[in-house]
Amino acid sequence: MGEVSGKPLVDLKIDAMSGQAETSDQVILDYLRRDGTARISDLVAETGVTATAVRQRIGRLMSDGLIERHTERHGRGRPNHRYVLTEKGERHAGDNFSDLAIVLWDEIRAVQDPGVRRGLLKRIAERFVERYRGRVYGETLGQRMASLVGLMEEKEVPFEVDESGDLPVLSALVCPYPDLAQLDRGVCTVEKLMLSEVLGESVRLSACRLDGAPCCTFTPSTS
Repeated sequence: MGEVSGKPLVDLKIDAMSGQAETSDQVILDYLRRDGTARISDLVAETGVTATAVRQRIGRLMSDGLIERHTERHGRGRPNHRYVLTEKGERHAGDNFSDLAIVLWDEIRAVQDPGVRRGLLKRIAERFVERYRGRVYGETLGQRMASLVGLMEEKEVPFEVDESGDLPVLSALVCPYPDLAQLDRGVCTVEKLMLSEVLGESVRLSACRLDGAPCCTFTPSTS
C-alpha cells in the first residue's frame, strides 16, 4: 500500500473525510428535525454521499441514541425502513445556539448600570435553577452532586463527583459554555451561582480550565 510521508494512503483518506462525516451527521439530524422522517434514499439525496456512507452514519447515530429506525411492511415485499429522531436527538439537533448565546451575553455586558446588570444575571441564574432544582435529589451534598451528574449526562455535558476527601468535589470535565467563557469569565460566576442554588449549598470555583487546570472544579465553600 502506498504511503505519503510515512502515513498509509487509506489513513489519509479517512482523515480527509472526517470533517465531511461530522458535517453529514449534522445534515442528517437537521433533515430529520425538519421533515420528521426519512428513508435512506432521502438522506443520500440530502447529504450527497453514497447509500453505504449514509448507512454507516445512521448506524453511528443510532448507537449514540440520537435516531431510531421504524420498519414498515407492505405485503410480502421487503420492509421499508424509516428513520426518526429520538428525544435525545431532538435536543441534540436543536442545540446550535452558541452564536445567539454570545450575542445575548454581549448585550448583558453592555448594560452600564452595575445593579441592573447584576439583577439580570441573578434572574438568568434563577431561571436555570428552576429548570433543574426539581430533578436534583439527595439528602447529602454528595448525593445531590451525583444526581446532578446524571442530569448533565442527558445533556452530554460530562461531570463527575469525587468523594474521596472530607467533602465531595464536583468537576466539569468539559466547559458547558466554551465560547462564552473564552470571551468573559463572568459566565463562570453565573455557573457557580447556579450550581450553588441547585445543590442547596454554596460552592466555589477552586480550579478552572481557563487557568490551565484539566477541568473546572467546584468545592463546598466551607472547605
